[in-house]
Amino acid sequence: MARRTSNKIEPAPMTIALQLPVVLPGGTFQETCDLSQIASIVNRRFYRQGLNWAVAGFKFISDQNFRMFLKKLPNTWVLANSWEKSMKTWLEMTNKALKENESVRPRFMDFKVYADSAHHNAGYVGNLLPYDGFLGTPYVPGEWESAKLSIPLATPADPTATAEREIIAVGANYPGNSAATGLNAVSMIEGYASSRGLPNVLDPNRPDDADDASGNTPQNWMTAVFNEGTDQSSDVLEILIDENNIAPYPFENDGVNLDTMYPGGANQAGNLQLHDFVTQTSSSIGAMSYAKGGNFPCGLVRFTGQNDGTGNMFLSILIDLVPGTHRGYLAEPMTEM
Repeated sequence: MARRTSNKIEPAPMTIALQLPVVLPGGTFQETCDLSQIASIVNRRFYRQGLNWAVAGFKFISDQNFRMFLKKLPNTWVLANSWEKSMKTWLEMTNKALKENESVRPRFMDFKVYADSAHHNAGYVGNLLPYDGFLGTPYVPGEWESAKLSIPLATPADPTATAEREIIAVGANYPGNSAATGLNAVSMIEGYASSRGLPNVLDPNRPDDADDASGNTPQNWMTAVFNEGTDQSSDVLEILIDENNIAPYPFENDGVNLDTMYPGGANQAGNLQLHDFVTQTSSSIGAMSYAKGGNFPCGLVRFTGQNDGTGNMFLSILIDLVPGTHRGYLAEPMTEM
């Protein structure tokens, strides 16, 4: 993926307004926004999803009490590496197909993924769109399509049989067909975990005689040469051999777990990462609440909460972005995360 940056800070809107659908009293909501899609719409130019976006902060405006979690893709090396490996796999597949058909390469071809199974089920058609001001009118979106994989099927035994899959960032493979697209999905992190080696069950993996450095016929005689008539060296070796020799995280075939245990995958914290928690009550000043800023891999932000008020909730969200050299914004390519 080419890096699109310059030393000049180009003009670009820094405050983005969003509006959640109406939430009934006691009702819950779960909405996702894609900062790259939003930036593409409000600037009328293409921003790839493969950016790690900087956000200065969030402001929430409503006349109802509510509570809400803000979540994002995990800010971990696992997510960064799984994104890059998944992107390169997709790009290799795509370039192979285009090798003899370069003229059909789409101008806006991009590696776009869903945050998780909920986002995949709702589809990009459910993404929150920018508004032209507080309680204004939503922008009209353009095309925003996910990356697709074509995976050969083992059965039936037909070399032409393939399955089209979309891609989610966290969670288990094959969460089910999307209500929006009708396609199943595979997981970036779970695919990355399945493609890598595992730690040794014991590291170092030592001989059983390593701690036999005492007595009249020691097997570890090189250590016994320096034995001054005590068992100290043998005791120390026994401690070193028996403790701190297994990785401090669960992994497949570690004697307990039978499957990969990567954070963000199917079996270990397979959800989006918590970014902040917001509550608004009758004591909140000006019917406004705030959340901290941070970095958001792939520009994906999840808003999950509940209307605790007695009336219908109209929740407006203002996102403050950060000026920078990536076509007006502070954002780095995911390959540099």
